[in-house]
Amino acid sequence: MRIADIRPDEAMAGQQSAMQLDIDWLAARRANFVTVPCPACESSNAEPLYEKYAMQHKRCRGCGTQFVNPRPTAEMLGAFYAQSANYRYWARYVFPQSREARRKRIFEPRAAIVERFVREGGHAGGTLVEVGAAHGVFCEEVRKLGLFSRIVALEPTPDLANECRGLGFETIEAPFEKTSLADQADMVVSFEVIEHLFDPAAFLRWCRDALKPGGLLLLTCPNIAGLETMLLGRESSSVDHEHLNLFTLDSLVQLAERCGFVAVDGETPGELDVELVRRALDAGEVAREAISPLLLQLIERGGNGALQQAVICAKLSSNMRLTARRPA
Repeated sequence: MRIADIRPDEAMAGQQSAMQLDIDWLAARRANFVTVPCPACESSNAEPLYEKYAMQHKRCRGCGTQFVNPRPTAEMLGAFYAQSANYRYWARYVFPQSREARRKRIFEPRAAIVERFVREGGHAGGTLVEVGAAHGVFCEEVRKLGLFSRIVALEPTPDLANECRGLGFETIEAPFEKTSLADQADMVVSFEVIEHLFDPAAFLRWCRDALKPGGLLLLTCPNIAGLETMLLGRESSSVDHEHLNLFTLDSLVQLAERCGFVAVDGETPGELDVELVRRALDAGEVAREAISPLLLQLIERGGNGALQQAVICAKLSSNMRLTARRPA
C-alpha cells in the first residue's frame, strides 16, 4: 500500500484549509477544556511534551501513553464533529477518489481477518457491530462474506449515518454513550476511533458490555511507539488536533485488561512507516542528523518492502491492531 492510494494528492489539495477551520474552532474553546488523568492507566504523573494545533500533549511517566491534556469535553467533541469542515472535506473529495483503493487495501483485508476469527471462534451467523462505521465500506465487505445474520452500523455523524442506511445496513445514528446494545454482539469492531474519544476506558467497557460472553473485540489505532511516530515526533501525522489518545501497544493492552477483557493480544500491521519517514525527510520536516546513519541509509536507499516488513515483525509499526475477548 502507498500513501497516494488512500490520500490522492489532487484530492488532498484543499484539506489543510479545512483542517485549519477545525483547529480554530477548538482553539476558541480552550478555556473550557478539562484536565484528565492518563487514559490508559489513570496515573496523574505526566511530563509535558509540546503544543501542536492548539493542543497540549503530555506523556504518562507510568505507561508511556501520549495524550492531550487538558482536552475538550465529550459534549464539546460531539459538537465539534457535527460541524467539522475537515470531515466534510474528506467526505466530499478524499474518500470518493480513494474509496475503491481503500476497499482493496484496507477494508477487504480487515474483513478477511474477521472471517478468520469468526471461523476459528464459531461465531458465524451472529451479530457484528461496527462502532464508527463511517461510509459503510467495511460493513459491505463483511456482508459479502455472509458471516453474520445481523450487521449494525453505529455512526453518530448524520451524513455518514445516511450513507450506511443507503447501503441497507441497520444504522444507529448516535454516539456509543447514548446507545445500549448489551449482550447483543458476537463481535465488535472499531477502526481508528479510540484515539478520538474523551474517555477510552468508558468506550472499552461499553464494547465489553455490548458483547455476548466470549465475544470478540477488534480495533485499530495509531501506535505512538512505532517507527514513524518515534522518528517524526511532533511532526508525525498521527499527532493532530483530533487524536487525543496515542497509546503504545503495551498501554493499549493494559487498558483493555483493566476494562475487563481477557485473551488480549496486539500487533502492528501498518505498512506506511518507511514511506512516511522518507516523505518527511524530503520535505525537511525532520533533520537527517536526528536519525542514526544506518537507519537513515536503510530508509533512503532501501525499498519500502523489506524494511517495513521488519518493522511489522518487530511490532514497531505506527498503526496497531488489538483483539480481546469478553470473559465467557
